[in-house]
Amino acid sequence: MKINRYDENPLITPGDVEPLHPNFEVIGAFNAGVAHYNNETLLLLRVAERPLTSVPNLIQAPVYNSQTNQLELIDFQLDDPLYDFSDPRMIRSVSKMDGFSYLTSLSYIRIARSTDGHNFTIDETAFLYPFNEYQTFGIEDARCTQIDDTYYVNFTSVSEKGVCDSLISTKDFVSYQDKGNIFAPENKDVLIFPEKIDGSYFALHRPSLKSIGTYDIWIASSPDLKAWGTHKHLIGVRENEWDSGRIGGGLVPIKTKQGWLAIYHGATEEHRYCMGAVLLDLDDPSIVLARSKKPILEPDAEYEKNGFFGDVVFGSGGIVRGDTLQMYYGVADTSMACCEMSIQAILDQLTV
Repeated sequence: MKINRYDENPLITPGDVEPLHPNFEVIGAFNAGVAHYNNETLLLLRVAERPLTSVPNLIQAPVYNSQTNQLELIDFQLDDPLYDFSDPRMIRSVSKMDGFSYLTSLSYIRIARSTDGHNFTIDETAFLYPFNEYQTFGIEDARCTQIDDTYYVNFTSVSEKGVCDSLISTKDFVSYQDKGNIFAPENKDVLIFPEKIDGSYFALHRPSLKSIGTYDIWIASSPDLKAWGTHKHLIGVRENEWDSGRIGGGLVPIKTKQGWLAIYHGATEEHRYCMGAVLLDLDDPSIVLARSKKPILEPDAEYEKNGFFGDVVFGSGGIVRGDTLQMYYGVADTSMACCEMSIQAILDQLTV
């Protein structure tokens, strides 16, 4: 299948973003939700910042204090035997009794704007910054669904309480209304369909199970975008395939004559992330009509293979113009890129 990667890729890198916090560095500007608003393409960037320190053997974890509304830094010594520092993203307790972890960076949502979809300017301030006890470790991976004149932005809220999915609504990307947490821990990769189906809202979600089960995509419905029920398993990981380790929602589902086209990410057990697709019934999206056997996008370009966490393409939003899907995607957990592909070509690649 023909894929047109933009010549400007990566479109936004950490070096393009000024840190929001003094004495911090931006290590990621990626996994952005996408909206078309006022003749502009908006990327709701996940910006990850970590504190800088000149003290040898010291690492600091940034934590938002919801009581004081302040960002605090917790110090750790890299030779402390009580913690595992092997993953640069996390500080893990080695004790099975407490199992407590911290993140080495704080993420929040910042808007990048473009009139041509290729060249972006980045807002100086945050659009979504941690604002409650469920976001003490940050806000990650926004998705944006437009329904009529309202944009619903859901995102991952991370705290010591776990990983849940939260929702806000906005009409202008300046002010917003907090809709609360819509999926409890552990859950992420939520995608809200852009219209009601038979009187109900629908969403894809990915429970992250800690006991029995695998990292699969489920579907749920709601009468009001607040209370979600009728949960059903939709598709699962496939042994010895490109999506054998985990799968999760990518782009807001696209309505076609053949059905709802949902672009999702899949990873191997070695954490190589690709993008695939599944076709769902128009009238009952819990019915799977077809699914891609092979990835529709793989990490082949240098900027997709190398970065903070390499071998990752992570589609997080798109704009449809006729048969062309303009897909924006995170690369190597570091930067943002974009490619164009034919929707019909994707549909032709699906198999029952």
